[in-house]
Amino acid sequence: MKTPFRAARLALAALLAGLLPALPSAEAQQPKVLRIAMTAADVPTTTGMPNNGFEGMRFLGYPVFEALTLWDLSRPDVLAPIRPGLAESWEQDANDGKVWRFHLRRGVAFHDGTPFNADAVIWNLDRFFRQDSPQFDPTGSAIVRGRVAGFGTYRKLDDMTVEITTTRPMSYFPYLAVYILMTSPQSWEAAGHDYAKLATMAAGTGPFRLTRFVPRQSAELSRNDNYWDPARRAKVDRVVLLPMPEANTRLAALRSGQVDWIEVPPPDAVPSLRSAGFNIVTNSYPHVWPWVFAAGRQGSPVADLRVRRALNYCIDRDAMVTLLNGTAEPAAGFFNRTTPYFGQPQQQYRLDAARGRALLAEAGYNAQRPLKLKVGISNSGSGQMLPLPMNELLQESLRENCGVQVEFTVVEWNTLLGGLRATPDSPQWLGADALNISLGSSDVSQLARYFLGANATPAGSNAGHWRDAAFDAALTEAETSRDPAAIVAAAARAHALMVDQAPWLFIVHDLNPRAMTRRVRGFVSAQSWFQDLTPVDLQ
Repeated sequence: MKTPFRAARLALAALLAGLLPALPSAEAQQPKVLRIAMTAADVPTTTGMPNNGFEGMRFLGYPVFEALTLWDLSRPDVLAPIRPGLAESWEQDANDGKVWRFHLRRGVAFHDGTPFNADAVIWNLDRFFRQDSPQFDPTGSAIVRGRVAGFGTYRKLDDMTVEITTTRPMSYFPYLAVYILMTSPQSWEAAGHDYAKLATMAAGTGPFRLTRFVPRQSAELSRNDNYWDPARRAKVDRVVLLPMPEANTRLAALRSGQVDWIEVPPPDAVPSLRSAGFNIVTNSYPHVWPWVFAAGRQGSPVADLRVRRALNYCIDRDAMVTLLNGTAEPAAGFFNRTTPYFGQPQQQYRLDAARGRALLAEAGYNAQRPLKLKVGISNSGSGQMLPLPMNELLQESLRENCGVQVEFTVVEWNTLLGGLRATPDSPQWLGADALNISLGSSDVSQLARYFLGANATPAGSNAGHWRDAAFDAALTEAETSRDPAAIVAAAARAHALMVDQAPWLFIVHDLNPRAMTRRVRGFVSAQSWFQDLTPVDLQ
């Protein structure tokens, strides 16, 4: 009898066999095909705004579709900044901090040969922000609006210039523009205005073209030999992307030679992989693995600040790092302690069970009336690391240290992500007091996205509806300033205030582990959720 998992493995083996024919004798003529196993349970959507979180953007976003600004992923030793992308330059209006002008790059064409210009930008902005446009994309719009809160109006100034006006001044807006990907309007016309058909033929401007898409099985990207930046033309001929949510399935695929690269190898397999000659690549990056509390939901125990602080003192982060075999580091806030945005919070979260129990007692919880929590978690997903064993450790840690009883609801990653775009009293929150959703902490824009009162869902991604006037005031100062040093100082004050209010359970920062065969060369592990596939080669 075939179990569903065994059937899936057999289907995967058959797929790989079809994708990877035997090597001919003339090896030099064999196309270079890079095979990557993702943590996603399904192939991210391929219509120009991928789902599956930032893993979707990593593999089926930026390699194929680009934005006005792009991430500079060329260095492993600095937090990845942004760089000019489809816009060669931009400026904030001298008199109105809400207005930004983007000067578009000349000579860029979509994969279908049509030119990139201001009309294409306006078409894509209508796709995401104008509900009465023929091309409005509800699914893509929900993703973009969650990432780019405060987007206002826009207009074409000339063929190569567009103006965007936000709803309030945002010093960091170019860091939000990076999430608005551009698709060829003509490809939508060729698909008969059908997004399901567009999934097989969407055209971007990136260094790779989408050439094959099989739902739930694979996507194939081919090098774009006409890419507008000759210095970033890809070295491999094709990239095959395979969804493999189970860590041990990814591990088996790597060991057997079915793939060249896996995301998130099982931590306990890292030593043996190294011994067998595989390359294990890690690096710090702007990632945080928290529980997002329903802090603004009346009736939830985590609406009480004492409870939220207590939970942050009741968990053993060092034990979590040990579980992960050193592929993570303890978190004491949204930002990593090494960033200039961390500030000086009064609450220095670490394991202090006595303090945690005392705070719970103040809130009315004890052995006779234990704190009980419901938490929504996933079984895999982008940035989720190993959510099942990690959450089991947290469950045990909270019970043993502070007598807290935790009940989990386990759902698929995209289902859990629905809570990030919903109010904490909505069905998407699964009746939970917290959601375990890994998130990006790259810059000030993300601090605003997840914690600013004005960005409470559905307007933004402050999913727990935590609000604090002092935090909002400090962050508003960062938003309205034009002095980089003043922006950093105000953001650090805001972060410290937020940490003290504990709207999340801060657990660990991932170190971004990947395992690759020795054939994979040239990969640069950027300090980012996103990675550049163009310098990667196979030998």
